[in-house]
Amino acid sequence: MGHPRIFFFKNLGARRLSGFCALFLGIVQGLTEFLPVSSSGHLVLFQRLFNLDLGGADVFFDLLLHLGTLLSVCIAMRRDVFALLRAPRKLVYLFIASVPAAAAGILLGELADRTFSSGSFLFIGFAATAALLTAAQISSARAKAGLPIRARHAAVMGVAQAVAIFPGVSRSGATVAAGLLFGADREEATRFSFLMSIPVIAGGFVIELYKLVTGGTFAVAAASSQNFGLCIAVSVAAAALSGLVALNIMLRCALKARYTPFIIYLCLLACVCAGLHFYGVL
Repeated sequence: MGHPRIFFFKNLGARRLSGFCALFLGIVQGLTEFLPVSSSGHLVLFQRLFNLDLGGADVFFDLLLHLGTLLSVCIAMRRDVFALLRAPRKLVYLFIASVPAAAAGILLGELADRTFSSGSFLFIGFAATAALLTAAQISSARAKAGLPIRARHAAVMGVAQAVAIFPGVSRSGATVAAGLLFGADREEATRFSFLMSIPVIAGGFVIELYKLVTGGTFAVAAASSQNFGLCIAVSVAAAALSGLVALNIMLRCALKARYTPFIIYLCLLACVCAGLHFYGVL
């Protein structure tokens, strides 16, 4: 008879976005955006397991959820945001860190969208993030004291953020790990990583919204749920609230440089996704 659980997933009919799914995905997005476990990877995984039909607007829905976490980072990091306005040098660093992600979005956007829709290689992204965190934890433990964020840290962290355009590679995990591997202070690297998310999320949302409207799929996306507007509001609010919780957890982990629980979780998740890919679920 084969594998009944796998058979269930493969034969589950397409489902519209419901209030429960919107709430659940919003919480998942908020918790996993700032924890180093890849929010986009988790969204792809659960959308595939739930077999959600978003009318071709998977990436747009992901960015809407990111708006919720954008709100949470602006609230939690408001002092750092205001400090940027009084520190032109840090604004330059933030610009340097944003350039690679912008370039990756332009050059690799279509490839990333196809990867997002299929979820076939999630296990590679999760495993790569686990490897980066392991290397960063070892490097940070050996270092006596980290350095303040400089242009070279911003550039390296920007490249790491560009790689995280692919689902499964954690944006926060990759950027913080890159900063630590190049000698940045743990807390400064973590805070700068959070600030880096602001222009990338905002810019990505505007671009995807334009593509969705001009491509004529916005109405199809809205038809994917009977209460599309309400579902979006619920998911964004859930992402914002749970994002505040995840921010506090990640900042505490940064002070201690303890990423072992996340590394173990990512390794297990990579194995699960590899199995799901082998059986044709992903």
